[in-house]
Amino acid sequence: MGWAMRLVLLGPPGAGKGTQARLLTAKFDVAHVSAGDLLRQAVADGSELGQTAKSIMAQGALVPDEVVIGIIEERLCRSDCAGGYILDGFPRTLRQAEALSEVTRLLHAPLDWVISVEVAEDDLVQRLAGRRICRTCGSMFHGDTKPPMRIGVCDNCGGLLFQRDDDKEDTIRHRLRVYREQTEPLVAYYSKMDLLRRIDGRGTIEEIAERIHQVLGDKQA
Repeated sequence: MGWAMRLVLLGPPGAGKGTQARLLTAKFDVAHVSAGDLLRQAVADGSELGQTAKSIMAQGALVPDEVVIGIIEERLCRSDCAGGYILDGFPRTLRQAEALSEVTRLLHAPLDWVISVEVAEDDLVQRLAGRRICRTCGSMFHGDTKPPMRIGVCDNCGGLLFQRDDDKEDTIRHRLRVYREQTEPLVAYYSKMDLLRRIDGRGTIEEIAERIHQVLGDKQA
C-alpha cells in the first residue's frame, strides 16, 4: 500500500467488525485497535478501571466516554499505529468521535474512511446469542454457522467454551437499543465529513470483506 490506512469500522454488536478488522490488519499489516479487547484486558488484569468496566459491560451499557477515550488515545500514540490502524468499537458516541478527530489532528494523521457495516436487528440477535468463546485461547464458535466438533469444547485447544454475559438475548436487545440511541448519530457526523461509506453486512465473511476492499480501492485510485 502507498498510504497508511486509518479506518474506523462502525456497526452494531454482532455486525462482524472484529472479524473484518482482523482480516484487514493481516492483509495490510496495520494495527488492530479494539476498544472491547482493551477493556476486556483491563478486566482480566483486575485493575480499578477493569473492575468498573466489568459491571458496566455485563449490563450491556457503554463504558463512560472519558475512560474509553483515554485508553484509545494512549493506544493510537504507540509506534505500531504510525503505519495505520483499524479502529473497531470506537468511537461509539459523538463525544468519542469529537475526541478522535482532535487526536488525529494532533497526530497529523486524518482518517481515510469510516465504514458502517449494516445488519438487521433480528439477524444480529441470532448471531450473538449463538456465539461461544474458548476460555483458554479465545477462539470463537457459533451453534449455527461454526459449531465445534464436540459441544462445549474448543476444536483448537480443547478448552471449555462459554457464552459471554453480554451475548445473552436480553442483554443483546439492550445493547442494540443503546447502539441506536448513542452510536447511530455518528453516521450523520461522518457523513457530513464525507468519510462515511455504508456496506451490507449480510453474507459470508469473504463477501463482506470484498465490499470493504472495494471502498478501500476507491481511496487508492
